[in-house]
Amino acid sequence: MAAGFETSDAHASPALRPIRVAVLPDQVFAEACEQVEDLAGWERVSVDEATRTLVCRRRRGRLGGTATVTIRCEGARDVPSTTVSVASASRGGLIARDRAVALEFLQPFRRRVG
Repeated sequence: MAAGFETSDAHASPALRPIRVAVLPDQVFAEACEQVEDLAGWERVSVDEATRTLVCRRRRGRLGGTATVTIRCEGARDVPSTTVSVASASRGGLIARDRAVALEFLQPFRRRVG
């Protein structure tokens, strides 16, 4: 069973929209990498510094399966304006909780970079 969630401006809730901050993208990306290290149950799978893309795995147990989370920090390298998008796709569980997985990253990250 595969499911998915992605931040989007179309979501009614601001908590589910991409994060936009007036900070250089490389700084925001470094903060994202650091935060993943701080989150219990999260592990980094790959880091692409050139595209500022971080792929993580979040294991949610037998019912929740494993979510693959992709975090992108987009913006011009020398302009203090960054958009952070998060996508989560689960496999192997009975209950997909991709929105909750994305929020697990997004909520503390808004406080961290906001």
